[in-house]
Amino acid sequence: MVYGKGCHLPMELAPRAHWAIKTVNADYDEAGKMRKLQLSEIEEIRDEAYECVSAYKDKLKKVHDAKLRKKTFEVGQKVWLYNSRLKMFVGKLKSKWIGPYFVWRVGRFGDVDIQDEQTNKQQMVNGHRLKPYLEGNDINNLELDKAGYILRPVDDDQP
Repeated sequence: MVYGKGCHLPMELAPRAHWAIKTVNADYDEAGKMRKLQLSEIEEIRDEAYECVSAYKDKLKKVHDAKLRKKTFEVGQKVWLYNSRLKMFVGKLKSKWIGPYFVWRVGRFGDVDIQDEQTNKQQMVNGHRLKPYLEGNDINNLELDKAGYILRPVDDDQP
């Protein structure tokens, strides 16, 4: 049937088409069993792939979480605030960090109240948007590794 109408095949193709239809549709029960078997195999493969992806994501999360460093802020500490509006208004040479601000209060769930130095305006921000503000004398007292990361403060009494 083609578009709801019967299809007439040329004379030399009709016996072959009839034979092909007979061989394909020879045993409906056997074809049904094969189809069910194929569907169950596909289901097993899908479940196995889902388990592999889940295990991969768990391993990747462990690796990522191991590299995270916990940020702790103290009242009176100077901090930089990440400028989240910079993503909308792109500028190559604009700084992503604004400040410095003073930490006014540290909450239990990562919320931090900060106060601007010049305007004394207070605002509450997420602790993930803050990083410590280091002044010149603070930087001189820190030991840096080859990549430029801060390892630990250097004590004056150590050789």
